[in-house]
Amino acid sequence: MAALAEATKETFRDLVATGVVLVDVWGPQCAPCVALLPDVERLAASRSDLTVVKLDSTKARRLCIELRVMGLPAFLLFRDGQELGRLAAPDLTAARLLEWLDATLHANGKEVH
Repeated sequence: MAALAEATKETFRDLVATGVVLVDVWGPQCAPCVALLPDVERLAASRSDLTVVKLDSTKARRLCIELRVMGLPAFLLFRDGQELGRLAAPDLTAARLLEWLDATLHANGKEVH
């Protein structure tokens, strides 16, 4: 998979409609979000089993409210438009994100790697 896709409030629904999609909800003022960016980019490049999409919360406030995103960084996992799970924590690490991602995919019947 190539680089991260950038979602907007207009493209979000289409981007999560098919396949397994991990959405990184972030903000430019969120230090943990910015710190995780290199890890998210590596994840996008190394995982052919999912698409990684970034959503800038400052440009999609209404969508974030609809999605009930309460804090950043937040990661939402979708399969064919349905949310499978979410992870949000101010002290989120790359290791914790990967652990959660694999556990959530496994619990929902999608083997990883």
